[in-house]
Amino acid sequence: MSVVVVGLEQRFAPLGLLEQVAIGDADLPKALHRLRDRSNCAEAVVLSTCLRTEVYAVVDRFHAGVDEIQEFLAEIAGTTVGALQGHLAVRFDDEVAGHLFAVAAGLDSAVLGETEVLGQVRRAWERAQREQASGPVLGGLFRHAIQTGKRVRAETAIARGITSLSHGAVALAEERRPGGLRGARIVVVGAGEMGTGVLRALPGTGVIEVAVANRTQARARKAVAGLSDVMAGEVRVVTLGHLPEVLAGADVVFAATGAPHPVVDAEMLEAAVEGRGAGAAGILVVDLGVPRSVEPAAATIPGVTVLDMDALRRKVEAAMSGRQAEVAGARALIDDELERYRVRSRERGAAPAISALRSRAEAARREELDRQRAKQSGLTDEQWDQVDVVTRSVMAKLLHQPTVAIKDATGTPRGERLIEALRILFDL
Repeated sequence: MSVVVVGLEQRFAPLGLLEQVAIGDADLPKALHRLRDRSNCAEAVVLSTCLRTEVYAVVDRFHAGVDEIQEFLAEIAGTTVGALQGHLAVRFDDEVAGHLFAVAAGLDSAVLGETEVLGQVRRAWERAQREQASGPVLGGLFRHAIQTGKRVRAETAIARGITSLSHGAVALAEERRPGGLRGARIVVVGAGEMGTGVLRALPGTGVIEVAVANRTQARARKAVAGLSDVMAGEVRVVTLGHLPEVLAGADVVFAATGAPHPVVDAEMLEAAVEGRGAGAAGILVVDLGVPRSVEPAAATIPGVTVLDMDALRRKVEAAMSGRQAEVAGARALIDDELERYRVRSRERGAAPAISALRSRAEAARREELDRQRAKQSGLTDEQWDQVDVVTRSVMAKLLHQPTVAIKDATGTPRGERLIEALRILFDL
């Protein structure tokens, strides 16, 4: 058995392809079950964020398992495996832990040290647990990755300044709008994690009005809770049905719905601009969605400026240059946690598995002896003692080679695979 991660991430895949392969929260349960139905996939966790979609899995056979995951991703994207080649990243065994720890620590994000990704890693694992797709191997891996992400942020300065794509989006809007956001009327479309992050970044920018448009008002009200206390302007909540109305008065729009299709269409924005009359200021739109939350055609409307995830990525990359000095310290902490993870894996693995195997074999031996005693009443106690000695000896010889093989491989990827195979074969 092998632990693998197969996926697409922002460093190797264009935005359009990341949009195609993105898996929304509503589709995750079905996706996890589709993975578990594959013949080689014993455990699975899907991490799908705005800039990555990765499948972490425990597979019975490495090559066959990787092929099945690639086919799964191609099906999600509505394309072929061949079309994904050149963009897919495949890692296995020790590389998986190192990669996931770096992701959780924010070292593999567009915003170095970002805070949002740690919550995304935790929720991906929790969802897999609820769907009974994650087991003991991925459970131990993700639990330690979350601990590592917290430690890196606590012991380094890597998360100071711009700490998320949401904060980066607000900084980008301040940079691109003449006069910044002071006096601006803001519309935030979507009250999920990204939209809520934008709202938390607005206090202190001088905006005079904020409208949050979301499918459900209850979630939007939760997102704006307490915002009125730290902002001088009006804060209100509307449904998506009122989106054209609030766009008509907007200066800046942040769109981050997580929906599979654009929620802000070109027609809405065109009507909003036309209703202002000649000489009026245009609308700046920041699209944080992957897939896009704003219809691409909106970028061609006079008076509408659309900044997408690629523009946001360039902004935060420039802002991160001063934070690179913290990377070495973060990497050292990750290396330390990787060694601790390996030690814990060994502690969890070999000794308990061997002990459980021997206990299972001894229980079966005793059960069979008791059953035979009831049938073979003609044997003396001395003869039964001899049977007991012989069966113990046979059991010890049968278990000797598996025990030696596991102990010799302890602490290696092969050892982890042997232990997991032992647990599956003997239901330990």
